[in-house]
Amino acid sequence: MKYRQTVLLNNGKEALIRNGDAADGIAVLEVFNRTHEETDYLLSYPDENSSEPEQEAQFLREKALSPNETELVAIVDGKIVGSAGIEPVGKHHKVRHRAEFGIGVLQAYWGLGLGKALTKACIKCAKDAGYDQLELNVVVQNERALSLYHSLGFVEYGRNPRGFNSRNSGYQEVVYMLLEL
Repeated sequence: MKYRQTVLLNNGKEALIRNGDAADGIAVLEVFNRTHEETDYLLSYPDENSSEPEQEAQFLREKALSPNETELVAIVDGKIVGSAGIEPVGKHHKVRHRAEFGIGVLQAYWGLGLGKALTKACIKCAKDAGYDQLELNVVVQNERALSLYHSLGFVEYGRNPRGFNSRNSGYQEVVYMLLEL
């Protein structure tokens, strides 16, 4: 599925949101690792990421060609500063109406509206792909993300008090959210 849009950020700069492609492999991998260093709210740590640039390039190539999955990149001043994507929860009939959403933005770009723009882009892609529901998990302490998701219509449908076990702070409660499309 194809996506391309330019958005104006809160600081007056423009951000291009588009499909990642194979040529972005190294940059996307670097941003992935940096975002996972900068916050304790994401699923993994950089040392748990075993992807190589070639694998990331192949991942992006496959997503760009997929009719129901996407990985978008956000570009500011010519460099990738974030990414977000959707993928199916599963291929079986009973769950193929559901998609999962994930996002990561470099800390230097927080508060500029980039997370909102990427999330809205993924919502549009999920609708265009024919999904009925978009789902995400968010750490309860990540109040900015919770506020963003609520503002876009996501609703909480459950919690796991020991959803993550942080190396830094111990157990983190995870909120399960969904958006009916």
